[in-house]
Amino acid sequence: MSTAEKSFPVSWDQFHRDARALAWRLADQGTQWRAIVCITRGGLVPAAIIARELGTRLIETVCVASYHDYENQGELKVIKEVSPTLTEGGGEGVLIVDDLTDTGKTAAVVRAMLPKAHFAAVYAKPKGRPMVDTFVTEVSQDTWIYFPWDLGLSFQAPIGKGSAG
Repeated sequence: MSTAEKSFPVSWDQFHRDARALAWRLADQGTQWRAIVCITRGGLVPAAIIARELGTRLIETVCVASYHDYENQGELKVIKEVSPTLTEGGGEGVLIVDDLTDTGKTAAVVRAMLPKAHFAAVYAKPKGRPMVDTFVTEVSQDTWIYFPWDLGLSFQAPIGKGSAG
């Protein structure tokens, strides 16, 4: 998959807990969001969890493709933009949700569409961190996160090189 030195596999249980933790942080802000805009595809799952927890019914998608081969981030392509009714007022009262902000490039594209929206991600890396308002866990830039929808049950090699387990 990636040539990253470190990997961070996330189970469904862990991702659900982390998405709920993000919902708790957002709930503590006391804002009643008029809509959630999730960045597909990674933002779909946390957006569903957060929408349930916060009681938000209007969920919109913005479709941006950046990883075309699961290894290298390529040229960004906006496949579907946000509904014009949500971009009115710069997206004030809108919550943007994604699974991860990595380099911040995708976040910057969506921020340009909704400059007054609140941006939340479950995970953030240092390069993308300045683009998000709320997140749960920061991981190093050289860590590749393996999300549960990308994994099956398989053997994980020990961290130590040359270790047989």
